[in-house]
Amino acid sequence: MFSRPILERAWALGLVGLVAAGPCDIYSSGGTPCIAAHSTTRALYNAFSGSLYQVKRGSDNTTRNIAPVSAGGVANAASQDSFCAGTTCLITIIYDQSGRGNHLAQAPPGGFQGPEANGYDNLASATGAPVTLNGQKAYGVFVSPGTGYRNNAPSGTAKGDAAEGMYTVLDGTHFNGGCCFDYGNAETNNKDTGNGHMEAIYFGDNTIWGSGAGSGPWIMADLENGLFSGQNTKNNAGDPSISYRFVTAAIKGQPNQWAIRGANAASGTLSTYYNGARPSASGYNPMSKEGAIILGIGGDNSVSGQGTFYEGVMTSGFPSDATENAVQANIVAAKYATTSLTSGPAFTVGSSVSFRATTAGYDTRFLAHSGAAVNTQVVSSSSATTLKQQASWTVRSGLGNSACFSFESRDTPGSYIRHNNFVLQVDSNDGSKQFREDATFCPQAGLNGQGNSIRAWNYPTCYFRHYANVGYAARNGGVHVFDNAASFNDDASWVVSAGFA
Repeated sequence: MFSRPILERAWALGLVGLVAAGPCDIYSSGGTPCIAAHSTTRALYNAFSGSLYQVKRGSDNTTRNIAPVSAGGVANAASQDSFCAGTTCLITIIYDQSGRGNHLAQAPPGGFQGPEANGYDNLASATGAPVTLNGQKAYGVFVSPGTGYRNNAPSGTAKGDAAEGMYTVLDGTHFNGGCCFDYGNAETNNKDTGNGHMEAIYFGDNTIWGSGAGSGPWIMADLENGLFSGQNTKNNAGDPSISYRFVTAAIKGQPNQWAIRGANAASGTLSTYYNGARPSASGYNPMSKEGAIILGIGGDNSVSGQGTFYEGVMTSGFPSDATENAVQANIVAAKYATTSLTSGPAFTVGSSVSFRATTAGYDTRFLAHSGAAVNTQVVSSSSATTLKQQASWTVRSGLGNSACFSFESRDTPGSYIRHNNFVLQVDSNDGSKQFREDATFCPQAGLNGQGNSIRAWNYPTCYFRHYANVGYAARNGGVHVFDNAASFNDDASWVVSAGFA
């Protein structure tokens, strides 16, 4: 429930009812206004009707801004879908809704170099994280390792030991132990400048610096040179492992006090996992925050973390629990829910399939393997039985995400197509989280209008592609030779038929 003071402030500001107020309207009514508000799924102010984010399509590198369907509403996914039809699309800018211009764009090089040729980080696929809000389709920001966004010169962010709050809505099933999937306050020079120079939400199961109860993942704070779950630098048993599909994560700090709070973003109320003094290690009391804003990376541009971001804000001042509780009620009312990760011709689990190339001059070639190597070979009904088996794959429920699929070799049961350093290969399932994710793919309607294009679940900018007759998980216009944009749509589209074996 809203406290009476918050209600009175909301009424004074002319907010029309509890449901109509967006998260940033609620923060404002609580006396801690948003100084940054980012979301690709919805407006975070009741009256906001401007651009939420920008996408760029691979066919001609033109861009389109995506706004809510109506003021205060859900993003216009149909506008993105029509713009990106028949090509790939990337999220280039996540706009700040606060009016301060604190937009997030492609992160530049830092202490750790990004994977782009110029050291910049990758941009996220515009289609990698579809969801619905109150039944309306929208897209989140799917961060694969190497993907990151940043603003090193924002307005109004907390510096030094100044008070601030922040929350984000995340996918609680998409994480890893890499450093560091963060959202929040960081260094302005992309480098590690010392303890206490950051204050950002971290989500994952990294245990190098600290941890919570169980095996993770946990909501923790990245305060630079440490991921903290409480005052103790190593462990807070009150910080639980998270199992929700949609997670609300909140961090707030003021002189010698900080807190972690979290909840199921689809139901229920916020719980407090820590509220007390700053960490006992040196350099964190007082804090030395610098005020940059990051998403998906560490303060020094560490780029090995992964996760999915739907919305998040940063505030001026230390929000009350009552204000945050009201924001959580608003998030629950938005009704985040999953939706299909696949499109195009359907796949049937247990069936045998073959993948035929559609590129002119190569359309008698099928995706096959020779030992561990995945390549394309000319196959027909008169081919040898061994070759037919090598070009046939059993469809399995996705090892890393059951909403997508994995492809088991017909002639070497227990081995699957997976990508490794963006090269396709056939390996036996070792049961690891990394293998399961690398062997999971999400079919969509073919980029060239034929059959299917097969997108890697954990790198949704990358697709099955044949290049010089070798199989790759390729990115349209990426840094590798096999990412060449020429004929990408054809090379990444496959006619799927009944398997030869």
